[in-house]
Amino acid sequence: MGDTSSVSSSTAAFLGRQVNNINQAKAATSSTFANILNQTQIAVGLRPKTGFSSGATYEAQTIAGQTKATFNSVVNATKTALHIK
Repeated sequence: MGDTSSVSSSTAAFLGRQVNNINQAKAATSSTFANILNQTQIAVGLRPKTGFSSGATYEAQTIAGQTKATFNSVVNATKTALHIK
C-alpha cells in the first residue's frame, strides 16, 4: 500500500493555495472596482480630483467642463474662420 499521508498533505496544500488565490482575486477585484468608481465620480464631477471643489480647475476635470471647453473652442475657431467678433 502507498503512503496516504503525502497525498492528503499535498491535497491540503493545493486547496490552501486555491483559497489564497481566490482571496487575492477578490481583493484585486474590489480594489479595481473602487478605483474605477472613484475615477468615474471624478470625471462626472461628483468628486474633485484634488482639493479643488469649485472653480476653473475643478470644472476642467469634469466631463461637463471638458465639453464646455471643447464647445467654446469650436465656437471661437468658427468665429475666427468667419471673421466674426
